[in-house]
Amino acid sequence: MKSLFNVFAICGSTREQSSNLQLIQAVSHLAGNDMKIDLYESISLLPHFNPDLDKETAPQAVEQFRRRIEQANGVLICTPEYVFSLPGSLKNALEWTISTTLFAGKPTAIITAAALGENAHASLRLIMKTMDARMTEETQLHITGIRPKIDAAGNITDQATSEKLGQLVTAFRNLMAV
Repeated sequence: MKSLFNVFAICGSTREQSSNLQLIQAVSHLAGNDMKIDLYESISLLPHFNPDLDKETAPQAVEQFRRRIEQANGVLICTPEYVFSLPGSLKNALEWTISTTLFAGKPTAIITAAALGENAHASLRLIMKTMDARMTEETQLHITGIRPKIDAAGNITDQATSEKLGQLVTAFRNLMAV
């Protein structure tokens, strides 16, 4: 019997039908019945990170965000690159976890999908490594020129991208099974 993994998915874009959201949906489809994707849809509602607010109890939205990370078997982060960096909303969300050990040993997969994305991908890798997230090279994917690789219905139209995404899903599943 296969395991069902609860995956907490964080989209770095706040656009309604962003390419990154479509990639999370593609991961959900590729994972089939092996993974339940719990999409975080409130990233824009998190307060600005302020260590003074992170004493005994953080703001309620932050506590809920942290609880969902804690309860997940793994975390999937899929992000674009804005002005050669991570989107501010994603960076803010991750900053709310620095006073915790939520990511220490947590199986994590990261996807950076943008026109270029090199800087955002490098930054996200460094942040997750610093927080001791458990990743492998196979659970990290950098997709350049994403827009023409996904059609209006959210289907991945580029064969190489589809194959790489499938490989990431397999590697992520294996990482969570350990």
